Amino acid sequence: MYAIVKTGGKQYRVAPGDVIYVEKLSAEAGAQVTLDDVLFVGGDKGATVGAPHVAGASVVGTVVEQGRERKIRIFQYKKRKGYRRTQGHRQSYTALRIERVQLG
Repeated sequence: MYAIVKTGGKQYRVAPGDVIYVEKLSAEAGAQVTLDDVLFVGGDKGATVGAPHVAGASVVGTVVEQGRERKIRIFQYKKRKGYRRTQGHRQSYTALRIERVQLG
C-alpha cells in the first residue's frame, strides 16, 4: 500500500519503510509524526482518490533526524556596473521513516 501526502507545500509518494526528506517539522528525533493531508491511497485492492483529501486516511512516520542541506551560493552580478552580491542558504529538513499508511 502506498499514499501521496502533502507537507511543506510539496507532494511525496510514500510506502511503509521509505525514508523521505521533508521541510522542517517541529518534532524531536525518535518522535512519531502523523501526516493527515493524504491526497491518494493505492494498493492491491484498488485506489482511493481524495477530493481534495482522502477522509480518515493518515500516514504515520518516525523522525529519523533533523538536519540542514549543504550550502548553496546565490550570486548576483551586473556587468559594467560594479554590482556584485553573494548570499548563501542552507535549507533545514526533517528525515521521516514511514511506518504505516492508515485508511480510515
